[in-house]
Amino acid sequence: METTVLITGASGLLGANLVRYMYQQGFRIRILVRPGARLEVLADIPMEVMHGYIDQKACVDKAIAGCDYVVHAASLTTQWGTPYEEYKKININATQLIAEACLAYGVKRLIYISTANTLAPGSKLNPGTELNAFGLHHINSGYINSKYVALQYIQEQVQQKLLPAIIVSPTFMIGRYDVKPSSGQMVLHGIKKGLIAYPSGGKNFVHVEDVCAGVVNAIEKGTIGEHYLLAGHNLSYKEFFKIIDQQMGRSSPKMKIPGSLLRGLGRMGSLFQTLSGRPVKLNYAASYMLSLDNYYSGKKAERDLGLQYKSVESAVADALEWFRETKYC
Repeated sequence: METTVLITGASGLLGANLVRYMYQQGFRIRILVRPGARLEVLADIPMEVMHGYIDQKACVDKAIAGCDYVVHAASLTTQWGTPYEEYKKININATQLIAEACLAYGVKRLIYISTANTLAPGSKLNPGTELNAFGLHHINSGYINSKYVALQYIQEQVQQKLLPAIIVSPTFMIGRYDVKPSSGQMVLHGIKKGLIAYPSGGKNFVHVEDVCAGVVNAIEKGTIGEHYLLAGHNLSYKEFFKIIDQQMGRSSPKMKIPGSLLRGLGRMGSLFQTLSGRPVKLNYAASYMLSLDNYYSGKKAERDLGLQYKSVESAVADALEWFRETKYC
């Protein structure tokens, strides 16, 4: 018999790739998306589409009833210009509704997609692991803080109500089907003509297909209550943009933005946002993250889930190919 999986967030980068990957792995796909969500990129995938809202109990209950598995990938990810109440509604309240419905309808596994930044990052020599505590509360990021609260809730429900949940935390995902685009904005920035300005920090990059494999492997091999970082390769931003140059067959001029300057501009952005009530793209949280050594280790997922990470070069190549096919560049 086919097993049915509900995937939330199917219109985003990870969700779209999950739908395609899990269908290819033999799952029967059901998705819960907002009315009017763009799904053209998934037009070739047979699936059951349910329209509704993940922060409404009736919609969540209807979507989860009859499912064997749930992969909760939907979240509000923007880093600027959004009141915390909006993060709370989508990232916390909706997660609570999904966990309650999974318990009520006897779901075998809930795979909760968190974010690596609910764990403190480290350096290239000593990258962050699943043993690290939360370390970024001081930057006041509504996204990161709300994802941390939701993570704590899932872990509490595992302990208190035996919720069959497994947590996976991807780092910065790159790959195909980035419709909006999200992380692909960095790839598009790297292929533009002229001077490429880049931040002083760096981060861990992972192929989005590896995250999909990590989710399926977590269903098959993961331990309930465990937390797995899905973390590929640690690169500075300068190293990342050099990879794009290699893919493009060129050598573009580059300029490093000092971390102190970037954070100063971020503080000014946050002050302007507070005084004017208008959103800005470069606030303090965003500037802090860009100037941070935001590095992680994915060794636990390699060891326990049998995950093998593709190169960053392959992730960039797939993203570039898809952007060209869809006329983004």
